[in-house]
Amino acid sequence: MKRLAALCSLWIVALISSCNGEPTTMPAEDKKPAEMPKIPEGAEVATLGAGCFWCVEAAYNQIDGVYSATSGYMGGHVKNPTYEQICTKTTGHAEVVHVVFDPKKISYERVLAWFWDLHDPTTLNRQGADEGPQYRSAIFYHSDEQKKTAEASKTAAAKLFKDPIVTEITKAAEFYPAEKYHQNYYFQNKEGNGYCKYVIEPKLKKLTLNH
Repeated sequence: MKRLAALCSLWIVALISSCNGEPTTMPAEDKKPAEMPKIPEGAEVATLGAGCFWCVEAAYNQIDGVYSATSGYMGGHVKNPTYEQICTKTTGHAEVVHVVFDPKKISYERVLAWFWDLHDPTTLNRQGADEGPQYRSAIFYHSDEQKKTAEASKTAAAKLFKDPIVTEITKAAEFYPAEKYHQNYYFQNKEGNGYCKYVIEPKLKKLTLNH
């Protein structure tokens, strides 16, 4: 009986510990794509895939020097993809966070240092219970300089992990902001969402960020 209870508990945790799944009831306005992030003069952009974008966005939006972090999609072959389409694992997109930052306050190298701390770059198309190509580890570079920096950062980060890094480094394509309800998801849903509590909150605590 105890073993059965333990298995049931694990099954429940697995269910609530995945970011896959769209709420069945919400205002139609919330399912519309968010606006493209504004890029102030002198700002730079980093586009990063590190598993479920809820967690990545929650972290980057707290980092000094970051103007904004917007959840969205990049790297696929379908125009204007929806979250529902992304979850079919057939569009080719990765869940990404579009980070707009002030290079005078935080360098691209430092933005990438947070990237390696935020996820496990050694698991192919998977982060914890989230599996599929949309959860792949990816750096989408916006210039040749970013490409060089990303490659050097990946080489340096390899020393921090026991297994080989599988992060792809790819030229940035069109960025599609995710639906409005995905933006700032953690802080709007942390009280009633199991994924927020059991996956995102511990990660933010580990990184000593607000949770």
